[in-house]
Amino acid sequence: MDILEFDSVVVGGGLSGLRTGLELSKKHNVALISKVVPIRSHSGAAQGGINAALGNHPAGKDDTPERHSFDTVKGSDYLADQDAVLFMCKEAPKIVVELESMGTPFSRFEDGKIAQRPFGGAGFPRTCYAADRTGHALLHTLYEQCVRQNVQFYNEYFLIDIIKVENQVTGIITLDLSSGNLVIFRANNVILATGGFGWIYRASTNALICTGDGVGAAFRAGVPMSDCEFVQFHPTCLHGTNILMSEGARGEGGLLYNNLNKRFMVEIAPEAQELAPRDIVARAITTEINEGRGFEEAYVHLDLRHLGREKILKRLPGIREIAIDFAGVDPIDTPIPVHAGHHYSM
Repeated sequence: MDILEFDSVVVGGGLSGLRTGLELSKKHNVALISKVVPIRSHSGAAQGGINAALGNHPAGKDDTPERHSFDTVKGSDYLADQDAVLFMCKEAPKIVVELESMGTPFSRFEDGKIAQRPFGGAGFPRTCYAADRTGHALLHTLYEQCVRQNVQFYNEYFLIDIIKVENQVTGIITLDLSSGNLVIFRANNVILATGGFGWIYRASTNALICTGDGVGAAFRAGVPMSDCEFVQFHPTCLHGTNILMSEGARGEGGLLYNNLNKRFMVEIAPEAQELAPRDIVARAITTEINEGRGFEEAYVHLDLRHLGREKILKRLPGIREIAIDFAGVDPIDTPIPVHAGHHYSM
């Protein structure tokens, strides 16, 4: 059994793990453990964007971190940690600018500023995006920066357990998938950034790697768990495969219809309509299906046809490709079949 020693070990090669590894690498010798090559991490599936009160959109010039905080707390039904929310929202503009300075190719307005679009539950258009491949762009950017900073990557290593000695975490034990050997990483600092547990659900937008093994290892080690019951469901998963159909599709003007050709969100959320908070839209879609107003008793329609070919190709190229490849429909001329599914382990 091999034993490797580092100052810090980060488990997980998604956006959280890469950003943590990048920061620690400034002063520490860092190992980053990932069950897949980092640019294949599930963060790459994030499509619609990242929220920050930049005020770049003409309709959002009065946006502030405090208003972003209010929308976030209200969207959580006032269950969120309000101090944490305020901190996040105040930091968000600086983080987006930092990611831009690292090389993230954000979409732009004509004046050159980072483009922002409307998103569910937001009082202003504050979602910064890179077409509909935001996670993909961010993931590649942070991976490049980690390579530049000499973070040591151990790809296709699977976390088995956390090692504790006299109630102190001293490292982790992993399985090298390429050789089948067990490898111990000893470190003073162990950071888990292992993602969610989507595949305890039948329908999830998550990749098959999102199995919750990091959460399980922490639980077995006696690490206090917090808020595991807060699970977010996304309103629009592609029927048949559960692939995410970005909220950006509705942010750009996409509409939801039942089998009566009725926009049911107009009655359920008259002001926000299709851009109501995700829990409200997800419940509405599921109700339509359960009460017999879905197509084939399995899905509703996400209609983008009225947006026009040019806008779909410019703003939602990835959505179009996924719909064609995995559902056999071209959203330029055919509605997309969608239903709700597990999305995020909060």
